[in-house]
Amino acid sequence: AREAMERAEERAFLGRDLRLSEVPGENRVRLSGWLDRESAAQLRAAIDPLSAPRPSAGEPDVRTPGQRRVDALVEVCRIALACGELPANGGDRPQIVVTVGIDTLHQQVGTATLDDGSSLPATAARRLACDAALLPAVLGTAGQVLDVGREQRLIKGPLRRALVLRDRGCAFPGCDRPPRWADGHHIVHWTDGGTTSLDNAVLLCGYHHRQVHHSPWQIRINPGDGLPEFTPPTYIDPEQKPQRNRYHRRQ
Repeated sequence: AREAMERAEERAFLGRDLRLSEVPGENRVRLSGWLDRESAAQLRAAIDPLSAPRPSAGEPDVRTPGQRRVDALVEVCRIALACGELPANGGDRPQIVVTVGIDTLHQQVGTATLDDGSSLPATAARRLACDAALLPAVLGTAGQVLDVGREQRLIKGPLRRALVLRDRGCAFPGCDRPPRWADGHHIVHWTDGGTTSLDNAVLLCGYHHRQVHHSPWQIRINPGDGLPEFTPPTYIDPEQKPQRNRYHRRQ
């Protein structure tokens, strides 16, 4: 019985497989594969705590269990990318490379291009550009690179540390995500003339960063104490009373 179990375990390990398949004509990718039980246990341990429903600020979590698991897996990958300890790839640290015209980014109409040649909606590129390393380039009519400028990281160093000290984590009301899981979000996007400064930035986890970009939630920095406030849409609160994240400041 022991030998049979070991053989079954070895077959499961040798049969492991993971595939990302483009779906022609659709803006999505199919994820499929097989895991041995040990690998599956590690995956579940990583994503289960992040897969729970996350109602916040009066809104229920309308995601399906499958959608929550996908978001959890992506969140684990985002944390890994941010840690700076992954192996280099072609001499560079792992990164997402997005090429997009400045007019497309500003108008949010059209598409951007990923480094594998696939397309990304302009709205998604704009969200990624909130907290990114920018490398300006001049392209020819055939898309060839004519000139490359100097890389600039938008939210880094002292500004990032100041955001962490002020917000202490994702600033969206009710969210418990810590700073290392949060991006710096420009309240007024830099393509619209917003400055990269403490009074125009806020920490948001991936889930709430997307929510802010795709919903009527409004953010402002309270001029009295310098803390971020979130104004909900009328369908959540007809009086639109500003809300704050109290979780990170609980005693």
